Amino acid sequence: MSLYADYLNEIDTRKTEGLNPKPIEDGALVKEIVSQIKDLGNEHREDSLKFFIYNTLPGTTSAAGEKAKFLKEIVLGSSVVEEIPPRFAFELLSHMKGGPSVEVLLDLALGDNPSIARDAAEVLKTQVFLYEVDTDRLKTAYSDGNKIARDILESYAKAEFFTNLPDIDEEIKVVTYIAAEGDISTDLLSPGNQAHSRSDRELHGKCLISPEAQAEIRALQEQHPDKVVMLIAEKGTMGVGSSRMSGVNNVALWTGKQASPYVPFVNFAPIVAGTNGISPIFLTTVGVTGGIGIDLKNWVKKLDEDGNPILNNDGNPVLEQKYSVETGTVLTINTKDKKLYNEAGDEELVEVSSSFTPQKLEFIKAGGSYAIVFGKKLQSVACETLGIELKSAFAPSKEISHEGQGLTAVEKIFNKNAVGVKEGTVLHAGSDVRVKVNIVGSQDTTGLMTSQELEAMAATVLSPTVDGAYQSGCHTASVWDLKAQANTPKLMSFMHRFGLITARDPKGVYHSMTDVIHKVLNDITVDDWAIIIGGDSHTRMSKGVAFGADSGTVALALATGEATMPVPESVKVTFKGSMADHMDFRDVVHATQAQMLKQFGDNVFQGRIIEVHIGTLLADQAFTFTDWTAEMKAKASICISEPEVLIESLEIAKSRIQIMIDKGMDNDNQMLQGLIDIADKRIAEIRSGDKPALAPDTNARYFAEVVVDLDQIDEPMIADPDVNNADVSKRYTHDTIRPISYYRAEKKVDLGFVGSCMVHKGDVKIVAQMLRNLESSHGSVEFKAPLVVAAPTYNIIDELKEEGDWAVLQKYSGFEFDDSSPKHVARTEYENVLYLERPGCNLCMGNQEKAAKGDTVLATSTRLFKGRVVEDASDKKGESLLASTPVVVLSAILGRTPTVEEYKTAVEGIDLTKFAPPLQKPAATRSAHF
Repeated sequence: MSLYADYLNEIDTRKTEGLNPKPIEDGALVKEIVSQIKDLGNEHREDSLKFFIYNTLPGTTSAAGEKAKFLKEIVLGSSVVEEIPPRFAFELLSHMKGGPSVEVLLDLALGDNPSIARDAAEVLKTQVFLYEVDTDRLKTAYSDGNKIARDILESYAKAEFFTNLPDIDEEIKVVTYIAAEGDISTDLLSPGNQAHSRSDRELHGKCLISPEAQAEIRALQEQHPDKVVMLIAEKGTMGVGSSRMSGVNNVALWTGKQASPYVPFVNFAPIVAGTNGISPIFLTTVGVTGGIGIDLKNWVKKLDEDGNPILNNDGNPVLEQKYSVETGTVLTINTKDKKLYNEAGDEELVEVSSSFTPQKLEFIKAGGSYAIVFGKKLQSVACETLGIELKSAFAPSKEISHEGQGLTAVEKIFNKNAVGVKEGTVLHAGSDVRVKVNIVGSQDTTGLMTSQELEAMAATVLSPTVDGAYQSGCHTASVWDLKAQANTPKLMSFMHRFGLITARDPKGVYHSMTDVIHKVLNDITVDDWAIIIGGDSHTRMSKGVAFGADSGTVALALATGEATMPVPESVKVTFKGSMADHMDFRDVVHATQAQMLKQFGDNVFQGRIIEVHIGTLLADQAFTFTDWTAEMKAKASICISEPEVLIESLEIAKSRIQIMIDKGMDNDNQMLQGLIDIADKRIAEIRSGDKPALAPDTNARYFAEVVVDLDQIDEPMIADPDVNNADVSKRYTHDTIRPISYYRAEKKVDLGFVGSCMVHKGDVKIVAQMLRNLESSHGSVEFKAPLVVAAPTYNIIDELKEEGDWAVLQKYSGFEFDDSSPKHVARTEYENVLYLERPGCNLCMGNQEKAAKGDTVLATSTRLFKGRVVEDASDKKGESLLASTPVVVLSAILGRTPTVEEYKTAVEGIDLTKFAPPLQKPAATRSAHF
């Protein structure tokens, strides 16, 4: 059967699901379609024309290569297609974004036919996705005296590809749609359990919010055809928890504009808003699509006569509404005044200048940030080639410098990695600059989208300036189902060719690694001055500064080795006092958030860097803190470590990278060996004093300073989703931190989970140590609730086996993962036993394994969002409560939350993860955890 016949069969199948034909990426199929177009009597010719024109993916897909090749034949007259005259062929080439299409346009522009060359040049002047191979051709032709090449370069030097674009509308009419009250997780816009479909944009779009919400959005559009639907988080923040490009893509699909009439289901320019604005990492993604994010500020704290907030019975500020954004409300965004008005435009509601900075205005005008990044580079190359002064058509990098003011840690890192900044310039918070990216991570449920973005921007190879890049397999590690079997090898093969270290070897040379991506990135980050970009909100390293990002920003970092972002403000976190013997470091993490909220009332971490002076903890344990900062709504976190602690962390990282090398994971460029070399150099610099361990200046300026009192932490804490809070906006936040005594040993626990990126080797050892203790005192251990344990990495399991802990876990396990025979279906029922699951994200991701509907889950993970770990049952809401490893283990054994005394007894003599401020470093800090 032909590929075309297979495609028709797939179309019939998709029709039954209410879907249109899937966009074509296979060049062999396009080749067959082209042959049918050339055959004037072919019965499929009419449909083949439609598929060729409207349904073939652009960029560097093999399909785009075949399409560009045929369009070239049409332009040159070697093929004649009545429905596609040469002028239309040029139009189609102009919408193909780069790669094969740019190669064809250069062939035509630099060819022998003057008329065709001029037409091709006019199209090329509108293109921005050119790489060195393309600009080198123009340089060579220019040096050979080619006038067309000169003409194109002169256009690029003026940035006419940008300046000739239409200006954005001065007024944008929007009609509101409240997607939910309270913080909106990106799971509402793109559920984790639908991750397998993200690269199929139309199919994935059907999971936005709910079918009912989609119908309501369509109804609003029919009622207001001249307005844009603005999606709102009422009394909350939009897009918390993840950058998730698929979430923005879904919003754009339902409420945005079509990017090209010849590329289906790729939309841009969504408008989103929140009472408390947009989550920083999500806002970056909005910029990728040329969208607008609005901070509504429509609910404010009610104040008493003295100007103090009035509190309700729960101690929370009472809010009052300044203006209504009820669904169906028509508002006016004035992009010139940078204000939000009522429908008539005569009443100002809120100032929104932060939504329309010069840089964001450029993204909106260009239809997204990619075009600006590539455009700046293209203009520079053109001016350099022509030997003329660069007069940038773009807003200059925002450079803010305060004389006499020291630098925070993040300011130091940005100054070190800044690109295109005049030597000697000192950048402080608020600056907006290009920076070199040292480490890039792509995760497996967004990786296919990243590969699509790379194809769309015509990238074919990893930027040589990137020190390390890794493609994970952890988010789909739990179940090797048909979806994973179809998607994962394809992803690994693409990324392997592109130049990344991949969790799975497409050739099957080394054993597949499903290690949690954040743990791998934490190991391959071997410079405390590094900038890391990763396709997940938990890209939060304990060395350097790491930013979770959408799949597009990851693609841009892979292709260019750069990112553009503002230098964030910082909040300094220090500690005093000492930890009680029975406490675990996870409780310090929870206490940090609780004490911060008590000290300031508002979340001062939101959108800022948390600079945590954690000095005495090695990278693995410190990562427990940095990982949680995603839930604190911080933009990122930086650990300030003692020099000797940092050196030891780097030595551990070197050993783990060496294990990857020994397993055969290094690539042809010996990237992993290069990272070991960087680590050696960094260790030598610290020891010699040539470049000390990263630390802020004593006169650095912070937005706020939080001092965490360890003496106040006297019992374990639980982050509670508070699913029944009368105030909807207070549910599913990470701000409700409660001591276990609050639950009076009455909170039933249906399932315990020790795993995700929040745990390290010490946590898994704690599980084994608790089982030994209970076995010694009771003779045996009986679980009254299932306990799922998923170690973050294979290395940890190997070490636990050597040290005897794994045998203890095996003794009580009712299931142990087997890589030679992985699970093909997700578990739907659990027995009251210990489950030893494959290294990876497991329940935390929510896309494969889940607890039973309506369960109360106590977990070490980071996610308590609605429906993530557990969905609601018809008669009971699912709850995902978060706690330390010993609390989770004991609760699974008891089937309920413990009393403080039960907890103290259970952990007596156990080596918990300890921490003390640098001047009070405990002798046993590193005892059992490495």
